Amino acid sequence: MKIGFSLPQHGSQASDGAQVAYYATEVEKAGAQSLWVGERLLAATNPKVGYAGKNTIPDEFNSVLDPFVLLGIAAAATERVRLGTNVLIAPLHRPVHLARSLTTIDVVSGGRLLPGFGIGWSPEEYEAADVPFTHRGARLDETLDALEAIWTTDPAGYRGRFVTVPEHRSELKPVQRPRPPIHLGAFNPAGLERIGRRADGWLPVVPVPGPPGWGRQLLKLRTVIDRAAEQAGRDPGAIGTVLRVNVAAGTDPSLIDETIETVHAETGYDDFFVDLMYITDTVDEMLETAIGLLDRLRD
Repeated sequence: MKIGFSLPQHGSQASDGAQVAYYATEVEKAGAQSLWVGERLLAATNPKVGYAGKNTIPDEFNSVLDPFVLLGIAAAATERVRLGTNVLIAPLHRPVHLARSLTTIDVVSGGRLLPGFGIGWSPEEYEAADVPFTHRGARLDETLDALEAIWTTDPAGYRGRFVTVPEHRSELKPVQRPRPPIHLGAFNPAGLERIGRRADGWLPVVPVPGPPGWGRQLLKLRTVIDRAAEQAGRDPGAIGTVLRVNVAAGTDPSLIDETIETVHAETGYDDFFVDLMYITDTVDEMLETAIGLLDRLRD
């Protein structure tokens, strides 16, 4: 199995930002296959919509390091690991800014970028970015169309209902051709169908602890992706899956590898990354936990 980890980015880990390069280097040496960042623009004090079906937002989201900067640091500090985003809230970004940042990371890393996008859930983040909260799915589609144009054509331009990019010279391209593999996070039918129609991969979540039979539930959701891919004339087998392992506060680390092994056995999926933000406070603790997990999964 391929096992990766989130970079130190949230909560008390953000205060250890000076150790991000050290963490990336050491966890790569230990055998990690990927490193990941997420995105929180802000954590509203009185949220209209809470996180993960709740009415609140985790305290860890009150302190967040910039995802593009972190991936740039990790790109310079490592040689082999893939560098992923799970997820960037694509509609919050102007496509030209998004393309420039992601192209830079792919070029600097020698072609190791794995961009993952979503539509987010926080009305306040959209308000802060001066973007309407409505039509988020359509904005995501147009942003992806604009990225496709910027990454694959020169001159490049795009004009849609919500997104416009004036025609311009676009000589610098990502190392990965025709472009980096775009992954999308989704659990609802519309999002899953979008993956089948146009994405290179799916970014589902595995909770730890989680309900029994979670792997079987993921396979059921995957049928929506596969059916949409077939209807679009695409090969479902060419659409990858990278599973984010969300570990709840207070969880015994040994339950992480047990859950990964169970989901792997139920699904055959073999590409995971583990988010340790809720069970570790410092970079040293993150590194110790990550290395321990890698050692146990190798045994």
